[in-house]
Amino acid sequence: MTLGVRLVATFLFGVSALFSSAANSAEAWPTKPIKIIVPFSPGSVQDALARSFSNELGAALGEAVVVENKAGAGGTVGTGIVAKSNPDGYTFLLAAASHNINGSLFTKLSFDPIKDFTGVAYIGTSSYIMMINAEFPAKSVAEFIALAKANPGQYNYASAGNGSASHLAMAYFDSMAGIQLVHIPTKGTGDAITELLAGRAQAVIAANVAALPFANDPRIRFLGVSSEKPSPFVPGVPPIGNTVKGYVFDSWFGLLAPAGTPQEVVNKVQAQMSRILKQPEIIERMKRQGIEIGRLTPSELNQLLVGDYVRMAKVVKASGAKPE
Repeated sequence: MTLGVRLVATFLFGVSALFSSAANSAEAWPTKPIKIIVPFSPGSVQDALARSFSNELGAALGEAVVVENKAGAGGTVGTGIVAKSNPDGYTFLLAAASHNINGSLFTKLSFDPIKDFTGVAYIGTSSYIMMINAEFPAKSVAEFIALAKANPGQYNYASAGNGSASHLAMAYFDSMAGIQLVHIPTKGTGDAITELLAGRAQAVIAANVAALPFANDPRIRFLGVSSEKPSPFVPGVPPIGNTVKGYVFDSWFGLLAPAGTPQEVVNKVQAQMSRILKQPEIIERMKRQGIEIGRLTPSELNQLLVGDYVRMAKVVKASGAKPE
């Protein structure tokens, strides 16, 4: 064998080994625990949702799926961590409407909510519920607005943090209703509801998953739902839009990964999540959290991200919300 032939053979062998190694690596994934980053505190909407399926996803993939809370700055801290993570399939983000809200609300971010992420698994959508402390005298959205107009700047609302969906939902309501409430940002929806229960805040607009556990709590009163039509999850509670014409607010939920994550990994997680979301016990679990399960491919989820970014930019502008 001549030197040239030996060199070519060696090169081809190396290339073959390289591709074989890459293929085996993709097939072997995962080989260690997987993290789902929740950019809000324990007890928040995303936290409760992530923990409702993490064990099942881990069992399906053959490795532990660990939920980690990285709260701060309306979800931008945890989101930034995922954006800068190695796109190797071991770090995911449990994202919601706040993901795109932050892109319009904050002028400087360490990440791009669209370019730095790729859609993995769509979970579903949720509407929101306007809740007040039961000691507050309002019995309806109209009465709440009347009291707020009579006492501008005297009442507070709590949220999951600056830039969170609960922040924008109420700021949007304030703007459309023509009232002035004082914003109390916290580290998560659970903390916001604690402020409500303690009477330090008079109102909170929270996603179903966080609000429904308080449906029968005598300390809290539900005034309205953010969906266009009455919600099947809280019969008898009217849409906020019945009083504030045109008001509608909802949120999607899904798993995102850093841009560049191998498509094989994305497809595998999506396939397992699709299977998990068809399980009767998971369907019931999602129902208890007020989430309507949906079906989207990773490509369709990416399209949703882009479309929702545009929609939320309009809502941010209309609400007049500013990071504080």
